[in-house]
Amino acid sequence: MKIRNRAARAGAVFGVALLALTGCATGATGGTNTQQEESAAQVTQADSVTIEDAWVKTATPGEMTAAFGTLENASDQDVTVVSVESSASPMMELHETVENDSGQMVMREVEGGFTIPANDHLHLEPGGNHLMLMELPEAIQAGQEVTFTLTFSDGSTFEFTAVAKDYAGANETYEGDMDHGDMNHDDADHSEH
Repeated sequence: MKIRNRAARAGAVFGVALLALTGCATGATGGTNTQQEESAAQVTQADSVTIEDAWVKTATPGEMTAAFGTLENASDQDVTVVSVESSASPMMELHETVENDSGQMVMREVEGGFTIPANDHLHLEPGGNHLMLMELPEAIQAGQEVTFTLTFSDGSTFEFTAVAKDYAGANETYEGDMDHGDMNHDDADHSEH
């Protein structure tokens, strides 16, 4: 009788140990899936964005100017730029150029930010969408490199550098009666600068 009890106990202990090992193995596999899911979830909007041909128009202190380029989105989801910052300007906005009620082309802040479509691009260009720098404390001179940081709707950020170029042209107004300075949104060629 003692032998049977010992055998039964040993069998029970072995069974419990086997269940514990099986549970650990399942937990380990589940952990791998969780790690893969977490890695996928950690991909941010900023991770899928690049910029090509980034440049900023030269300007003197106190003026406004703008930065341009082509934002590329390599992901399968739309991404949205909600704000921009630069050490070159204490006040920046995401701007668009639109026709007002009197037919005049004016610039205004974009509500909701810039959406870059999935697997597509968004042009930032004179006469269209652009990154507006206002109240410049110092001049931005030709050849100077200016750093910008874009913030996306998921809170991720993307930093890039744009080279300053001379670019002359027509005057436009900023919606809200603020003079937009010497910003050119015509189709003049800036590639030679």
